[in-house]
Amino acid sequence: MSAGLRVTRDGAVLTLVIDRQDRRNALDTATYTALTEQIALASADTGVSAVILAGAGEHFTAGNDLRDFQAERGAGDSAGLTFLRALTQADVPVIAAVEGYAIGIGVTLLQHCDFVYIGEGATLRMPFVALGLCPEGASSLLMPRLAGARRAAEWLLQGKAFSAREACEAGLATAVTAKGGALAAAQATAASLAKQPPAALRLTKAMLKRPDRQAIQDTLDYEAQQFRARLQTEEAQAAFAAFFKK
Repeated sequence: MSAGLRVTRDGAVLTLVIDRQDRRNALDTATYTALTEQIALASADTGVSAVILAGAGEHFTAGNDLRDFQAERGAGDSAGLTFLRALTQADVPVIAAVEGYAIGIGVTLLQHCDFVYIGEGATLRMPFVALGLCPEGASSLLMPRLAGARRAAEWLLQGKAFSAREACEAGLATAVTAKGGALAAAQATAASLAKQPPAALRLTKAMLKRPDRQAIQDTLDYEAQQFRARLQTEEAQAAFAAFFKK
C-alpha cells in the first residue's frame, strides 16, 4: 500500500482499493497519481485481464479532497484529470465496486468503467454546482447519454442524490447487489473476463470505446478549462469555506 491505495494482484486480476478511510476515501493528489500509475501499468501488461476499483471500509469515495481545490495549481492537467484520462484510455476492462458514498468524481469515473456494481444503500451525488463548480470528467457529454436529459439535469444542475437502484435504471450501473456485495460481484465478473482470450478481450473493448473517444477527449479539455476558471471564483471559494466551517 502507498499513497492511500492498496494494490493486489491475483492472476490476471488487479485490484485497486482506495484507502483513506479517515477522509471517507476522498481522493488527493497522491492517490490520483498512484491510481494513474496502476491503470497505465495494467494497460501495458497483457497478462492483466481486468482491473477492479473499490473503496476500503464503508465507502467508495467521497470525491476530490476539497483541500486540494484551495491549493495553488500549476499549469496543465490536475492529478484528477490525469487519472480520468488514463481511465478513458485504459486498454484493459475496468470494474467498479461501489458501496456507501460515491460523490463527485466518485460518480464521474463510473461513466468510464466497463462494469459497475453498486451495493444497496449506496448514495451517489454530483454536487458540482453546489460547490460553485461545473461538471468534469466528460459528465456533460456522457451523463445525458446514459441517464437521459431529464435525470442528467436533476443530478448535475440540482445535485440531487440518487440511489443504487436509480443508477442501475439509468444505465450507470451494471447491477445492484446486496449491501456489502459489490466487491464479490466485481470479482466474479473479473474471473469471467480472465477466462477470455486476452488479445480478443482488449480489442473488443477498444472497438466498443472507439466511436466516442475523440468526443470524450474534446469534452474533457473543455470541461477542464471551465472547471479551472470556476475554482478561482468567489462562488466556489465561498462554497469551500462554508463546507469546511460546517
